[in-house]
Amino acid sequence: MYLGIDLGTSSVKTVLMDEAGIIKLSVSRPLNISMPKPLWSEQDAGEWWQATCDCLDELSKQIKLSNVKSIGLSGQMHGATLIDQSGSVLRPAILWNDGRCVAECEELSKAVPDSAMRTGNIIMAGFTAPKLLWVKKYEPEVFANVSKVLLPKDFLRYQLCGELASDMSDAAGTMWLNTETRQWDEVLLAACGLTIDNMPALFEGNEVTGTLKATLAKRWGMHDVVIAGGAGDNAAGAIGCGIFEPGHAMLSLGTSGVYFAVTDRFSVNTAQAVHSFCHALPDRWHMMSVMLSAASCLEWYCTQSGYEDVAEMFLDVQNNTSHLDPQIPLFLPYLTGERTPHNNPAAKAAFFGVSVSTRRVHMARAVVEGVSMALADGIDAVHQSGVTTTSISLIGGGAKSIFWRQLLSDISGYDLEYREGGDVGPALGAARLAKLAANPDLSPSDVCFKPHLEASYTPQKEIHNAYLIKRQKFRELYYAVEPFFS
Repeated sequence: MYLGIDLGTSSVKTVLMDEAGIIKLSVSRPLNISMPKPLWSEQDAGEWWQATCDCLDELSKQIKLSNVKSIGLSGQMHGATLIDQSGSVLRPAILWNDGRCVAECEELSKAVPDSAMRTGNIIMAGFTAPKLLWVKKYEPEVFANVSKVLLPKDFLRYQLCGELASDMSDAAGTMWLNTETRQWDEVLLAACGLTIDNMPALFEGNEVTGTLKATLAKRWGMHDVVIAGGAGDNAAGAIGCGIFEPGHAMLSLGTSGVYFAVTDRFSVNTAQAVHSFCHALPDRWHMMSVMLSAASCLEWYCTQSGYEDVAEMFLDVQNNTSHLDPQIPLFLPYLTGERTPHNNPAAKAAFFGVSVSTRRVHMARAVVEGVSMALADGIDAVHQSGVTTTSISLIGGGAKSIFWRQLLSDISGYDLEYREGGDVGPALGAARLAKLAANPDLSPSDVCFKPHLEASYTPQKEIHNAYLIKRQKFRELYYAVEPFFS
């Protein structure tokens, strides 16, 4: 058996996977987030470890873990966990959704003008590097004692096996990795007052990084368990869905919307705020668009308009509206700013074209269409980077709607696939990487298979062509109102 541990922002989730790749048991524990000041978001690394131990204690009570061969790790990316020479945590970890270091992003970009070519990304406040510049500036006594900077899941690794290590996919989100060469970048580190000595050792996600401590093995009834490199949450989620070969892609319809496409080469498209990261397996990269408010827009409108839930809203839209009804307003879905393709944290949501005849169902459809058109813009931005895809899998809670699946195909113009259990999460991907680490003779295709195909969706040509016209108006509306956002 193989154990996957996913350190999310709101919880730690563990899954136990058998040799056939079936999840036998899953246990999770909640986590707290501290927001002591505006824009700040922090967590206690000790709480991560306690929640992980609680999960494994519970697993060991429900099933014997003596057959566990390896452990894989996945986790929230970009968090700065600062360790001193003795291995103690110096301050609460600064998380991916912390926005305090906008000024430091500008400083780092000026200090390393070619940073985008080195990392494949625009330096943003969510990433790790500007967080360390902030600590250096405002907490110099803490910075002076930093021995190692660990990402969240890699702190768990340190507790599990005592090794200071990370994997390529998670390290790519720090802005200290040369994403093409898959090595720490000394110029970017120096710009933050750090050296390679402050960084963990680098491994691929399917490589062995250490062995579970004897005391912990005894506690959970395990024997000779190795720890795999693992992956950042998006890459691990892709591995869990069988997305690892060039041409494979997935569209995740969660709170945010993520389009993730695998490549066999490093590419850059920072002009449209496309992310370029290493994948969790050797010789693989991925390009990714991020929409900050996807399913959350649907939830927001349900709450404001009196629908019981999103399912009821979809049913109303499906039964009482039609494609390209002139009564459907345009909706810009930027409730929390936007990443791809606009990179505008100040962007706002807006309805345009509301009249006296506009009813609740018309506005509901406008929200669904607006989110869908923004997702299509993200897909196009990735493909304009030179990426080609052979298949796109739909995952996430929003993908449960048959109506929305077909609408996304019609608006984007792409064939889409919906697969059974595609939203099981990064913990399964971590378990799969654990299996590959423990069985180096196995190939990724032996372990990282795609879930069963439930349905396929093909764009309806006439409807798609009509939506191309509406999408152009959608984009023009954004640029027309953009001056008012600030």
